[in-house]
Amino acid sequence: MTLIQTQPRPADANPVHRTAAEVMDATGPQVCDDMSVEVALAVMAAARTGRLVVCDQDGQCTGLVTRTELAAVRDSSDYTDRVRLRDILGDHGSFASPVTTMAEAEHAMRTRRLGVLPVVDEQGSALGILALSR
Repeated sequence: MTLIQTQPRPADANPVHRTAAEVMDATGPQVCDDMSVEVALAVMAAARTGRLVVCDQDGQCTGLVTRTELAAVRDSSDYTDRVRLRDILGDHGSFASPVTTMAEAEHAMRTRRLGVLPVVDEQGSALGILALSR
């Protein structure tokens, strides 16, 4: 997978009209959806990150999980070591395309109460991550 390199924009460029490809961060670690919760937490700890992009067997992005979500699953009374990331993705199927404007992405993220949003290409491969600034 090739990450899109962003180019510096003039200071007077309107940030609302910038695209996801222009402002996205690197995806960080990507893991397969058949990974267990415990292994995913270990990968996060080793990578010193709070989120993982989850992909299926074909390399298509299926969602994103956070350390907080995984810790809540692990600490629940229903947890077993057989729980896989695909089992807990829930409503994490929201994505942006590289040409999505930041205004559109921000609206979608605020409406769905997402802190981060994967950016995927036409084939569903993760290209980067958009994160709301606090």
